[in-house]
Order: sequence, then C-alpha cells, then structure tokens
Amino acid sequence: MGNGRVTLRQVAELAGVSPATVSRVSRGSTTVDPQLRDRVLRVIEEHGYRPSHFGRALAERRHGALGLVFPGLAGPYFSELIQGFEVQAMETGDSVLVLASHLRPDTDATVIDLAGRVDGMAIHGGTVSDEALEQVCSQVRVVMMAGDVGPAYASVRADNGIVEQLTRHLLVDHGYRRLAFVGTPDGSPDVTTRWDAFRAAFRDLRREPPTAPVRVGLQQSDGAIAARELLDGEGPRPDAVVCANDETALGLMLSALGRGLSVPEDLAITGFDDLAMASLVHPPLTTVHHPIRELATAAARLLADRSTDEPVGDVLIGTELVLRGSCGCRNGGGG
Repeated sequence: MGNGRVTLRQVAELAGVSPATVSRVSRGSTTVDPQLRDRVLRVIEEHGYRPSHFGRALAERRHGALGLVFPGLAGPYFSELIQGFEVQAMETGDSVLVLASHLRPDTDATVIDLAGRVDGMAIHGGTVSDEALEQVCSQVRVVMMAGDVGPAYASVRADNGIVEQLTRHLLVDHGYRRLAFVGTPDGSPDVTTRWDAFRAAFRDLRREPPTAPVRVGLQQSDGAIAARELLDGEGPRPDAVVCANDETALGLMLSALGRGLSVPEDLAITGFDDLAMASLVHPPLTTVHHPIRELATAAARLLADRSTDEPVGDVLIGTELVLRGSCGCRNGGGG
C-alpha cells in the first residue's frame, strides 16, 4: 500500500468486495452479510482505514448532502430548524446545503438546481410552486416541513389543531368575547390550519367567528403592524388575540404595553411555538409548545433512511398548550 493512507477502493480490493460494501460496513449498516462484514472489518483494522466522506459518497453514487429549503433566515424559528436538521444529518455523515429563498422570483429554478446536488431535500411549506415541487420530487426524495405532502415522500408537521383548544380556553375559561386572529393564512399551511382551528372553536360553541384575520407576516415587527389595526382603529378593541406565532405575539405585546395598556387586563395575548423569550417577558406569554427541532430532526431522518422507498405520508408532531400570565392564567393554571 505504500506509505500513504489506505483508500476505500484498496480496502475493497483486499477484502474482495465492492467499494459500496466497504462504505456500508464503515457506517455500521446491518444490511451486509455477516461473513462479508467480518472480512471487511479485518482489513479495516489491519490497515487503519478511516472513511472519507467524499469517497463514501462516490462509492455509493451519492452526493453525501441533504438540502434544506425555507422562506428566510430571520428569527429563532428557522434557527431552531437548521440546528435540528444539521444535528441529525451529522449522524449519517451528510452535509447540509441551506437555501433561504427570501421569496425571490427565481426560487423555483434555484431549488430545482439544488436538487441536482443533493440526495434528498426538506422543503418548508409555501416556499416553492406546485410545478417546481413536482419536478424536484421526480429527481430526489422530498420531505415537506409544515406543508401538505402532495407528491413528496413525506410531510412532517406540528399538530396545529391545538389552537382550537387554546381558543376555547379564552372563550370559556376566561370569558373573553371579542377575539381576533393575527396572521396571514395565504401561502402558509401552518397558519391556515391554525386559522381554521381558531374558527372551529367558535362554531363548536355556536358562536359567530371573525370573518377575517389580521393579515400580517410572522416577524416581531409584524406584531407592531397588527397593533396599529387592532388598537388604533375606530372600531371596538378586541379583548383577546390569538397570534399565529410567538414573534408576532411579542411584537403585539410590546406595542400594547407601549400604548399604556395592561396585559392581560386590557388585552389578552397568545402565541404559538414556545420560543425562549415567551417565558421571559412580563407577563409571560401563553403559547403552544412546538418542538421545532424535533420536526427538523424527523425530516432529516426520513431523508436519510433508505430502508424503503414506499411513501410515508403525513407525520404529525405533538404540541402542548402552555398557559401563562398573558391570557389571564396564574401560575400556569386556569383562569
């Protein structure tokens, strides 16, 4: 072998197996015949072979990379997604190529190009067109995050229906009557489901639901924009607001406090995600615990698992209501 480092192909020649078999054995795969595995392991031990990420990818005709596509990089939500996805990808030795579209007009073409450089792709709902998604799914395995499964291999999403429980808590346990929903359902499957669950609570109680949400984005600054419509208008002010996520809820809360209002005495506010800041503000924010990292980890695991090609369909990640002071609860309990 000379004085250089032994290569994957040299190990394969010495063991009398294919390079792909050496790669699978070095990853601890259980799909290799035990006798072949023992033979390869002896050669690996004798020659001190250390697998190369790129050599393994070449041997298996893989790129050794997974794609992660979502609308933007701003805010803690997407930071949590990236971290959860990368940690899982590291376990399978895959690198991660991150694409934040920022709603650019060339997003579809960019995502299709990325599909040619990865072995699988996780795409956040509402990021690409249906036509582009069809094309990408014909090239690589795709897992949708927070979106409809459509032609993809699987969809991983949070249980957004819990917003119905949250809304009932505000209406029944606290007796609030004038509720508003903050968030734009258009283009966001998550927000759409939360808006539907919000309205379902009214219907179940035989009450007339609001006809439209306050349509804003999902960043903290959008909460301030919602405050202008909800708090500065001529109509009656709501006594409780269900926000599509924590960032808008925190923006709305800061704006309400800045106007001299008390939370929750003058305005109850709730969010969704249970970000770190939700428990640190005063009053602490009532919200829904959304295991964001778990969602991303599940997506990466589905992309890496090649034990079957049968579509998985929808994978639902459980959520939990977190009652705090911003809705009027005391010590995390009821009203």
